[in-house]
Amino acid sequence: MPTAIKAIAEEIGANEFLIAGNGSFIYDMQNDETVYNNYMEKQKVLDIVKLCEENTIFYNLYTTNMIITKAINYNVAYYNNENRRIPTGEKISINITSNIYEYVKNYQKSDFLKITICDSDKSVFSGIMNKLKKIKDIDVLDISHMSRKAIKLGTKAEEITYYYTEIANKDVNKWTALKYLIDKLSILPEETIGIGDNINDKELIENTGLGIAMENSCPEIKEIAKGIVSDNDSNGVSEAINRYINEY
Repeated sequence: MPTAIKAIAEEIGANEFLIAGNGSFIYDMQNDETVYNNYMEKQKVLDIVKLCEENTIFYNLYTTNMIITKAINYNVAYYNNENRRIPTGEKISINITSNIYEYVKNYQKSDFLKITICDSDKSVFSGIMNKLKKIKDIDVLDISHMSRKAIKLGTKAEEITYYYTEIANKDVNKWTALKYLIDKLSILPEETIGIGDNINDKELIENTGLGIAMENSCPEIKEIAKGIVSDNDSNGVSEAINRYINEY
């Protein structure tokens, strides 16, 4: 279990189950064990890594305890910046290697969660998306807008923008994982609340009893949400809990 995710869970008092990796695994905090996973097979990961290398596009891999990358750029730059303000024991582990293909070949565990691909050039990004969609048994997140992340450099905030997609096993999403818990705990979908801000939250927002979008959400998420709260830099989740939990 990633130390960084555990630290967040402890900070907010989440001591039951934790869905992570965009729904690719569920961790039982009390029993300190993974109770559900849908990890990517190593050969599938290698095939996608090879495709990325052949198309000279930036990509990185996520496992249960680290990000594997060739450089600090795009989404990894955001996480690296976040690490500067996080205590040492809670930092996101970023493993930089010059040869990701060989690293994966020699990797001993089988806990690949997802692959993220990024590029600032729309034509380059569109080209790789078309090729990814031909690969069987994976889900490719189809995002039509650019991602925007603010990186604080001293007192200033610098915005980085890029196109990106996430690749995971077929049917990996937060709702599928939550549905596993719904069945395990014998609760009803109507008794659940989903809060999100991006297209990878779509199934969660659509299927929970109450789907809530953050103010910074992409238009597609705002359209299907039953409520909208402040953005994720303005305590939006806290607002959602305080505004809706008693009513719900």
